[in-house]
Amino acid sequence: MTALEERIADVLTRDACSGCGLCPRLDPGVSMRLDDRGYLRPTYEAESAPIDGAAEVFDRSCPGMRITAPAAPEGAEHDALLGPNVGLWQAWATDDDIRRAGSSGGALTALHAWLLDTGRAARITGAAAERTSPRRTVPVTITTREQALAAAGSRYAPVGALENPDVFRTDSAVAAKPCEVAALRAAAPQLVDGEAPLLLSFFCAGTPSQKATESLLTELGVSPDQPVDALRYRGNGWPGRFTARSGDLEVSADYDESWGRVLGPTTQWRCKICPDGVGQAADIVCADSWETDERGYPTFAEGDGISALVARTPRGRDVILAAVDAGVIAVRPLPGAHLRDAQPLQTARRQFLFARLLGSRLAGRRPPRYRGFDLIRLTAARPREAIRVLRGTLRRVRAAQRR
Repeated sequence: MTALEERIADVLTRDACSGCGLCPRLDPGVSMRLDDRGYLRPTYEAESAPIDGAAEVFDRSCPGMRITAPAAPEGAEHDALLGPNVGLWQAWATDDDIRRAGSSGGALTALHAWLLDTGRAARITGAAAERTSPRRTVPVTITTREQALAAAGSRYAPVGALENPDVFRTDSAVAAKPCEVAALRAAAPQLVDGEAPLLLSFFCAGTPSQKATESLLTELGVSPDQPVDALRYRGNGWPGRFTARSGDLEVSADYDESWGRVLGPTTQWRCKICPDGVGQAADIVCADSWETDERGYPTFAEGDGISALVARTPRGRDVILAAVDAGVIAVRPLPGAHLRDAQPLQTARRQFLFARLLGSRLAGRRPPRYRGFDLIRLTAARPREAIRVLRGTLRRVRAAQRR
């Protein structure tokens, strides 16, 4: 067994894999396949043939091994719960079709189209519905405005964006989950010949099981053996509905029902112990800028989409401001407090993550190593809640191990 095989096996044994797709780039003998729980996992389907230094790159880059927070740029505003930024706005696409198609305000899709139109990127690598089987989500390379619009909308399903070899091309821009962006940035010094691609991400609540999508379709009246012609998790409104079409049959469910009841509860374990659902390693991050009610909870009433747009680096800020000058997106300042209120899952997850990590370790499941996120201080500030989280994690991990 090669050193890389040993490391992959260790991550899988600890249930620490995020399914990012890095492994096939380090060893062509690896393919990403759904396991029996519906999560994407590396599988050896050919003889192992790791690239030079593969084990070292894996140690540094695999989200199941470690994530280190990047150093904050000079002059950045620092938020312990949402990470540093050099610019923070509410934003939306000025093109009404893009704004409606996107998951929130269409800002990320508008940036994709503009980057391609202006030649700032020769391609965008990301994820979209599989063309002939939209039940599944696959890595894609986007080279036209039309393709960017067709790929708009969140995909709440397993996909490993780093499976796509184009993510390591310097003339690309990469749109991927925070764990994938962190892995790419950490791997870039060895796998990218030149400056890392422009990295775009989004606030990520986690990757649900593919089985959750299948279960929701079945509940809505689309049987497992029934062909699906189109499937969207969100978009065509904000937050938009889960919709699927099979022949003349079209079914849908609202966001609370699709994400809140069916998809969200199946997020994989690695996502539940993620230190960085907010994309600190990216240049640009997009999120929903929900409005909140009198209790401070986000409201999901349908309306015109509004994105939160975060510049993590000066490079990202320059791209955003150039897009604003070009009239591609409209922006207005966004106070950090508003974004914290709009994203309670992200703030609570980071606030109590150290307690969750400790509970996991006490139950015998070793989590990845995280550095630079100030997790101990955050958890120590709320000791009573932290103890409750620790006990809950300990109980759930032990229950999972008995199954």
